[in-house]
Amino acid sequence: MSQATMPDESGVEQVVTLSVRGTIHGSEGNLITAEDFPVPLGAVVQIQRAIGTPIQGQVVGFRSGLTLISPYQEPTGVGPGSSVRLFKSHRRISVTPFLRGRVIDALGQPIDGKGPLPPGQWRSILREAPVATQRPRIDKILSTGVRALDGLLTCGVGQRMGVFAGSGVGKSVTMGMIARNTSADINVISLIGERGREVNEFIHDSLGPEGLARSVVVVATSDQPALLRVQSAYVATAIAEYFRDQRNNVLLLMDSLTRFAMAQREIGLAAGEPPTTRGYPPSVFAMLPRLVERAGRTELGSITAFYTVLVEGDDSNEPISDTVRGLLDGHTYLSRKLAAKGHYPAIDVSVSLSRLMNELVSTEHRAAAVALRSMLAKYAENEDLINIGAYRTGSNPEIDQAIAIRPTLLGYLQQGMHERSDAQDAIKKLLAAVPPKPTATLNRETPVPRPRN
Repeated sequence: MSQATMPDESGVEQVVTLSVRGTIHGSEGNLITAEDFPVPLGAVVQIQRAIGTPIQGQVVGFRSGLTLISPYQEPTGVGPGSSVRLFKSHRRISVTPFLRGRVIDALGQPIDGKGPLPPGQWRSILREAPVATQRPRIDKILSTGVRALDGLLTCGVGQRMGVFAGSGVGKSVTMGMIARNTSADINVISLIGERGREVNEFIHDSLGPEGLARSVVVVATSDQPALLRVQSAYVATAIAEYFRDQRNNVLLLMDSLTRFAMAQREIGLAAGEPPTTRGYPPSVFAMLPRLVERAGRTELGSITAFYTVLVEGDDSNEPISDTVRGLLDGHTYLSRKLAAKGHYPAIDVSVSLSRLMNELVSTEHRAAAVALRSMLAKYAENEDLINIGAYRTGSNPEIDQAIAIRPTLLGYLQQGMHERSDAQDAIKKLLAAVPPKPTATLNRETPVPRPRN
C-alpha cells in the first residue's frame, strides 16, 4: 500500500492510503454506505461527488457487509457508484500559540475572518486520559470571578465542575463571566449545537473583546452534521491539553455536554446501536467518561473544566444529568425560579456542591459558607408563614436573623454581568456578610423552668 501525507485547508493532517478504495452503495438515513471497502472503524474517508468538490466522512460502523460512513457535510452529489477512498484513521489538529484569540470550527478552520493560522504542532484529537495514580492532588483555589462560586462553591485548579441548567436561565452569561474574570492563563471554549445567532452574541456580548483575547473558541452549530458536533468537543479538549502541556493552567468551558450526547445518539442509532434510556445508545455512556477524564491536573499544568448540562424539562435526574453528576467533582444548578425573580447569576447554592471545597478553604471560610446556607434554608422553610404575616417576630431568634440578614445575603449572591470579583474579594465579603450565630433569649411567653429542690 502506498501512502502520502496530504495537508488540507482544515488544519487537520490526513494520511492517504492510495490503494484502498471502495464504491458508494447507497444511503441509510443520515449515513452513506460503501461496499468493497475494508477499512477500520473510525477511519476518515474522502468521497467523490458528481458535482462539487469531494467531501469527507468518518467510518462509524458496519452492517451486512457494508461500511457505514457519517459525512462531515451535506452529501449532495453523492450517488451509487461514487468512488470513496481511505484517509488513514489518524486525525490530528494543528495546534499553535496563535490559536489564542481565534474562533475555529470542528475541523480547525478559522471562521473569524482574521486569516489563516500559521503551521503548528500536530496532535491527535483522541488521547488517553492522564494515569490516575500520576495525577497530583488538587490543592490550589481557582478564582472564577463569580462571587457565589468562589465563596460557596470554591473550585480548585484542575477540578471538573458541572453547570446544570434549563434553557434561558443565564447559562451563557455565567460562562462568559467566568471566562472574562478567571485567574486561569487561557480559556478554551467549546460551543456545541448552539444556534448561529447565539454564537455571535456569546462572543461579542457575554465573552467580549477582553475575554476573547485570552480564549480559543471552537464552534459547531446546531445545523452542522452530528459528527462535527461530537468532534468539536474532542478538538477543544485536545487544544486545552496542548496549552496545559506548555505549563499553563487552562480553563475548559464546554457548552453543552448534553448536545454532545445528543449528537452521538444520532450517530449511534443510525449505525444500528440499540436504544436504552430515553433513546440514548450505549456508546454515549461510554464516551462521556472518556471525554471528561482528560481534564484535570498533571505535573506540567492543569485543565479546570466547566461542562454545562442542558437539563431537559428541568428534570435533574434525566439520564445525561444523572450520569454526568457522578463523573464530575461538583455540580452547580441554575434555578429558573431565581432567574424569574431577576436574581443573576441564578445559582441555587442550596442544591449545588463543590466536592473539593472543604479541602481547599480555611476553617473560617467553611464555617461562614455553612452559616450562609443555613440561614437561606431557614428562611426557605418558613417563607410561606413570613409572606402571609403568620410569623411573629421574636418567636425564633434564628428565623429573626435569617429575615434581617436576607437582603445582605442576596446582595452577596447577586452579581452584575460586568461586575468584577476574585476569590479573595469573595471570601472577604462572605466573612463580612455572615454574622455570629444568634443565642436564644427569653421572651415573655417563654416559660422559666423552676429549680428542683
